Amino acid sequence: MIGISLLTLDPWTVGGTQTYARGLVDALARHGGLDYRVYVSSIAPGAGGDLRTVVVPEFPAARSRLGRIAGLTRATLADGRLRRTLGREHAAAFHFPLTVMLPRVGVPAATTVHDLQHEAYPRFFSRAQLAFRRRVYGRSVHASRIVIAVSEHVRDDLVARLGIPGERVRVVYHGVDHDRFTPGDAAREPYLLYPANWWPHKNHARLLEAFALVRRERPDLRLVLTGAGHPASLPAGVESRGRVSDEALVDLYRRASALVFPSLYEGFGLPALEAMACSCPVAVSRVAALPEVCGDAAVYFDPASVEDVARGIVEVLDRPPAGGPERARRFTWEEFAHRHDAVYRELAGPSG
Repeated sequence: MIGISLLTLDPWTVGGTQTYARGLVDALARHGGLDYRVYVSSIAPGAGGDLRTVVVPEFPAARSRLGRIAGLTRATLADGRLRRTLGREHAAAFHFPLTVMLPRVGVPAATTVHDLQHEAYPRFFSRAQLAFRRRVYGRSVHASRIVIAVSEHVRDDLVARLGIPGERVRVVYHGVDHDRFTPGDAAREPYLLYPANWWPHKNHARLLEAFALVRRERPDLRLVLTGAGHPASLPAGVESRGRVSDEALVDLYRRASALVFPSLYEGFGLPALEAMACSCPVAVSRVAALPEVCGDAAVYFDPASVEDVARGIVEVLDRPPAGGPERARRFTWEEFAHRHDAVYRELAGPSG
C-alpha cells in the first residue's frame, strides 16, 4: 500500500499546487495500478477524491496563513504522534505531494517540489514565510529517498540551490484534462486573458502598463483577469472576474484573442497548456519552466520589460503561433499517473 499525505493541503487556495494535488488523486483513481491510502486533515475531508481516505483529526489544520504556519509548527512538535497515526496501516512507501514532509515516516518517501521561488525571489516572501520554506522544504527533500520535480527547471534548481543529487530527482510533468480543455466553435473576441492570483511574482503591474501601451493603437482591446486578490479599481479596459469555475475558464480560453502570461517565475505553468489545448494563442515570459513547457507553440517576451511585454502582445495578436493543441496533447494525466506509480514502485521495491 502507498500512503499519500495531503495533510498540509489548503482547500481554500486556488493555485498550481492545489491543482496538482487534485489531479494526482483523480489520475491515480482513473489510471493508477496500486493500492493507495490518502491522509487528509479535518478541514479537507474530501481531498482524497475517489481514493480510500483517512481523516487525521490530530493534525492541527487552520484556514489563515498565520494559523497554518502555527499549525505546521505544532505538527512538527507532535511528529511522533502523527507518525504513529500514519503508520497504523503499514504503508510500503509514502508520497508528500505538497513539499512538506509532515510527519517524517519510517518508510521510503518521495516529496514533490513545485518550485523554489523563495530562493529566486526572496523579497516576495515575509520573513516568517521565507524562514519556514527554507527550513521545512530543505529538511523534507533531504529526508526523501526520491524527489519529484514538476519540470526540468525545478530539477536543475534542486541540484544547484539545495545540493540534491540529480540521480535522486524524477521529473513528472502535470497533465491537462483533454476532455474539458478543448477547442470551441465561438468566435475569438478582442480581449486578452490572464488567469492568475494577484501575487508578486505574477507581475500584474507590468502587464497593466504594457496593456495600456498596446491599447493606444487598439482601443477596442480588453484585458480580462481571473483569480483572487485583484484591486477593486483597475485601469480602463481591464476587468476582474475573480475566481471562476473550470467551465467558465474554458469558455474564456475559447473566446480570448490570446492568453498573456507575464509571470516572473513558474515551476511549471499549467494555464499556458490549458489555453493551448483550447486553441487559444499564447504569449508567455521567457523564464523558468515556461519555455520548457510551451516549446515552439508560444510567443515569448522578457517579463521585466514593459515594452517587450507589449511587443509580445502585439505579436501574438498579429501572428498567432501554430501548434498549441499538438503541444498540449503531450501532457496527459494518464502519463502523470503512470510516472507516479513508477516512483512508488521504485520506493517500495519488489513488494510495492
